[in-house]
Amino acid sequence: MDDGPEIIFDDIGSYPLPAGMSREKLPEGDSYLGLVKDAMVQKIEAGVERPTYPQFRDMIRMFMDPIEDPKRSESPYLVRAGEARILELEALEALGRRRGGVGEQLSARVCVTGPVELYISRFGATDYRDILDNLAKSVGRFVEMAKKSRHFEVAVVSIDEPSLGISPNVVFDYDDIKKALEIAARPCGGTDCEVHLHSPLMAELCAGVPGINVIGVESAANPDYLRLVDRKVLEENGAFLRVGIARTDIDGMVARLNDRLETNLWLDPERLKREVFSAESADLMEKRLAAAFQLFGDRVRYAGPDCGLGPWPSQTMAKDCLARCARAISSFNSRPRPEG
Repeated sequence: MDDGPEIIFDDIGSYPLPAGMSREKLPEGDSYLGLVKDAMVQKIEAGVERPTYPQFRDMIRMFMDPIEDPKRSESPYLVRAGEARILELEALEALGRRRGGVGEQLSARVCVTGPVELYISRFGATDYRDILDNLAKSVGRFVEMAKKSRHFEVAVVSIDEPSLGISPNVVFDYDDIKKALEIAARPCGGTDCEVHLHSPLMAELCAGVPGINVIGVESAANPDYLRLVDRKVLEENGAFLRVGIARTDIDGMVARLNDRLETNLWLDPERLKREVFSAESADLMEKRLAAAFQLFGDRVRYAGPDCGLGPWPSQTMAKDCLARCARAISSFNSRPRPEG
């Protein structure tokens, strides 16, 4: 048995809006920041140790809008350093000030959409390397600005690259991708820097990128993904894993439950909640974490749900999912570790 360091509970980011609200018509100003702060409080209350600001806005536009604005950029696709601000972090600053008054420091995970993801959203299957480099520098500037936050700690930076290993529009060679990710990650310094992937096919490449030391793998819905990652490659590069232990593909889960139960759970929210959490119990989440640890041992540093909870039916249900993850991780951390 190996006691090892404790697994840290984080989340990916996206979260449901309050009932009756639409992502197409979000409030502005203080009202919007209030939504962000309320969601962060829910995540903290659920037990998330490194909560990510809720991604209520589009993950591309929230970064590309300032990058493409001539008044906020210094050259094509290179945002000015002083303009590389993430609006949602203002809510975290306010929350950090409030918590600081009672001696509690807010430690957060800050996610920035990665340079390859931003590139293919505008240019598809092309290879304008100078633009990719500028986007990578822009991502780095968002990271650098985030780390200047005064009232909360940026404990983890995540560079989100869900299309790597999946999209045929990614035509850059490995060296170009590694260079872009290295540029984006450079400002992380001594902060844990994760690359968030939806496919494990690029995990080993990302593990070799200087500045990136955590690889996120969506392993709850697809546990076999973990077997596509070589533990030796992680060890050789000093890299760790962030593993998914709770499924978040709510549409797929409910579709299968509807087939099995011969009903439409979407018409009965209370039963939907019971059936989903009957299938996705804290015990099952803990077993998934134990299985990941069996494969990778102390290379597992973070755990939480798979990709974000934005599509879930309600904030209450999303918070419940997070709370079950918290119980699973706490229980795992309290036990003697299986040999990994």
